[in-house]
Amino acid sequence: MKKIILSIVFILPVMLFSQTNDIKKKVLMVVSSYGKDMGEARPGYEFDEFSQAYLIFKNNNLSIDVASPKGGKVEADKYNKDKPYNKILLEDKYALSLLDHTKATADINAADYDAIYIVGGKGAMFDLPYDPALQDIISNLYNKEGAIISSVCHGPAAFVNVKNGDDYIINNVEITSFCNIEEELFGKKWVKEFPFSLETKLESRGAIFKQTDFMLSKVVVSGKFVTGQNPFSTARSAEAVVSSLGLTPVKRELYNDERSAYLLQDLLDRTKTIEWAEAELAKNKAKYDMPLIAAYGYYKILASSENNEELLKGVELVELTSPYFFNENLQLLLAKSYASLNKEEKARHIANELISKNLLKEESEKLLDELK
Repeated sequence: MKKIILSIVFILPVMLFSQTNDIKKKVLMVVSSYGKDMGEARPGYEFDEFSQAYLIFKNNNLSIDVASPKGGKVEADKYNKDKPYNKILLEDKYALSLLDHTKATADINAADYDAIYIVGGKGAMFDLPYDPALQDIISNLYNKEGAIISSVCHGPAAFVNVKNGDDYIINNVEITSFCNIEEELFGKKWVKEFPFSLETKLESRGAIFKQTDFMLSKVVVSGKFVTGQNPFSTARSAEAVVSSLGLTPVKRELYNDERSAYLLQDLLDRTKTIEWAEAELAKNKAKYDMPLIAAYGYYKILASSENNEELLKGVELVELTSPYFFNENLQLLLAKSYASLNKEEKARHIANELISKNLLKEESEKLLDELK
């Protein structure tokens, strides 16, 4: 009998410990209810951001619920269904059912969750900051020991009106989000209708705003908060949530666009050389999104017209992808950029090439005339 009792005494704690370890961490993903007609009538949430974060949470064995201010079916802005993470999600019937039947935030009990992850998209600017139920969820998680409050891109808009006593919960917290320069470069018709500038509003609430160059990956962990700057910060921000919950994120293969963003960051930060990038693309071109790198160069040129050092970085990026991706408008911009950098020989070479291919002939001839 003593042996049996001793066995129970020693075995029971082990059993309880094992059962505790088997309990899944639970994350609530929140998306905007505002979208209509895939962003044509009203902006919604970003499907790319949802799919990447969802897959990381799923692959790290988290339990996932999806909520929105109104509940029910939610609409994303128009997105590329061929992106690998979107293709995977579109084949996941359970994930799609969560989006078709989101829980209303008013029906959510924050005590049931270990973390909240607020997905971005321009729709988040219109309904999430003004949803009292969502504010209560965030406030309750703020006061729950060990809980994580996270978001990406425009998702931090949900934080701007949440207080703890007399102070905003983001006061003296390091935060990132889609920033003003990104709105300026990539904002279209909806930005003018935003109720506020997100970066400016976060700072007005006492947040310590952090950012990297536009459309590059930036994740900030500050206390209970995990935030990502833009869509290219989604995967790493979701993995930071997993880590903050005390788990080790499973290893995975990077997506081509994600890997391309990291290459851009290495080049712009000068942690890697352009020669390294040329060799890397020549060896592994199938693992990179060449149009994305070229497009980044295009926007870098547009954003850096008065800063020759930054302008040269944009030029280098366009040149880097020229062997793999050709666009006549991009080449003409490259020629004009070389002209402004007083590299007239290179400008003439590109303009003459365009003329020989009968592309943008009039514009190219005009540039040659200006260089005489």
